[in-house]
Amino acid sequence: MRLLPTFRGLLVLTALAFAGEAAAMRCGTRVITTGDYDFQVRERCGEPYWIASYGELLVSGAGGPVERRTERVHDEWYYNFGPNRLVHRLTFRDGRLLRIDTLGYGRHSIGGDCGDIALMRGAVPGEVVLRCGAPESRTARYRDILIRDGLGNEVIRPVRHEEWVYRFPGSRFARLAIFIDGRLEWVERVPL
Repeated sequence: MRLLPTFRGLLVLTALAFAGEAAAMRCGTRVITTGDYDFQVRERCGEPYWIASYGELLVSGAGGPVERRTERVHDEWYYNFGPNRLVHRLTFRDGRLLRIDTLGYGRHSIGGDCGDIALMRGAVPGEVVLRCGAPESRTARYRDILIRDGLGNEVIRPVRHEEWVYRFPGSRFARLAIFIDGRLEWVERVPL
């Protein structure tokens, strides 16, 4: 008799473990899930309001007689479904939906609310664009981090350093927002 409740408990735990691996998002009457292709998501949900892209280089057999390099491309798509729903960030790897995250509540329109809260440390690019709009100018530089596992495998991962400029009418200063690896690190005031 004791095995039956234990078995039921094991089934529940197993179901919860598998439920945590899959994520879904509703776009109108359609649903997207992890594993979908980017073109499927675009067809079901429309164009995102912001896309951020970056890549990394995987090296197998480094230092050995045969070395193989493979590039992985990562994209982050941001969707704003209005003020009564959460903003969604979809992370793709090589064109397949890898992860769905929710951010704060959406807005009626993009931009127009670029106060200090919009430019807080730790914000992701899509959050800043949602509140401030697209930057007036945007530059990106990369430096590589090399990660080795000791078995001849390496990951060359670029660290992104982006600088976004926002100018506001009537101000003698611009705001320079500096992102490191997709997170806002600091904001500087720069005279015009």
